[in-house]
Amino acid sequence: MIWQGRFDGEEPLYHRIFQRVSLEDNYELIKENDFVLHGFAVDEGVKRNKGRVGAKNAPDNIRKNISNFPVVNPEFNLKDFGNITCEDENLEKTQNELAEKVQFVLQKGGKSIVFGGGHEVTFAHYSGIKKAFPYKKIGIINIDAHFDNREIDPKIGASSGTGFWQIAQEGNIHSLHIGIQRNSNTLKLFDTAHQYGMKYILAEELFFENLPNLYPKLNDFIETSDVIYLTICMDVFNVSVAPGVSALAYNGIFADAAFMHLFKHLLKSDKLIAMDVAEVNPTYDINEITARLAASLINEWLMLQD
Repeated sequence: MIWQGRFDGEEPLYHRIFQRVSLEDNYELIKENDFVLHGFAVDEGVKRNKGRVGAKNAPDNIRKNISNFPVVNPEFNLKDFGNITCEDENLEKTQNELAEKVQFVLQKGGKSIVFGGGHEVTFAHYSGIKKAFPYKKIGIINIDAHFDNREIDPKIGASSGTGFWQIAQEGNIHSLHIGIQRNSNTLKLFDTAHQYGMKYILAEELFFENLPNLYPKLNDFIETSDVIYLTICMDVFNVSVAPGVSALAYNGIFADAAFMHLFKHLLKSDKLIAMDVAEVNPTYDINEITARLAASLINEWLMLQD
């Protein structure tokens, strides 16, 4: 049993997240503003991208690490629809499966949460949002060290590093990438970002004194979007707080005051309808601290109050 934690009582004041989770298989039960969870237990895209495999085992680790957090939002409940797996190396089929399920969630008025898995989850999650809202301008905020806008190699297929290139091929892409590292992206990837109009904030720009310059960029992006999809690749964070990832970042960012101010500002937008975390790799995760950090970031949205 993954959803378990300290039991202090049945009264709402004592509740922890595990007490507000229901395991579901019927999408008709989703109500407006329900948080709806899918696990994307897949790292075929990481393997294709020559990264460290193991992220497919992360969804249940993240569930375990979020289970015991206290419930501070009286309206909170979470419907868990289990894990999607990729047993036959057919990543494209698996991505489409998640997309269809996300479409159901959003058309029922739910809020979509996905625990990855590799960052190939981005194209799948986005595709579901696009199916649900084909005429809306979808703003994608990618908190990541990488642009993930590499062109597909026909010999390999889509991967964890091609998601934003794939999205761009479907029309105008509207994305903001936060935490980009100069030493993690070739000039070609920066050039691709510029060609497609992908906006970005470098990792080195994320410090407290610079927040007055960053808020307007974030606000402008939100204002020019109809709905917001937030994806977090855990390799954006420093190896000391996120050792369990597919690609280590010795000089990654921290979940410090500057980052959390910007992050919470984003979460307050009522345009945010979907969020995922990717690239947690339990094989290399010391004391599950990467899974814990991923769970904590998701929890900030779950427990947001007006």
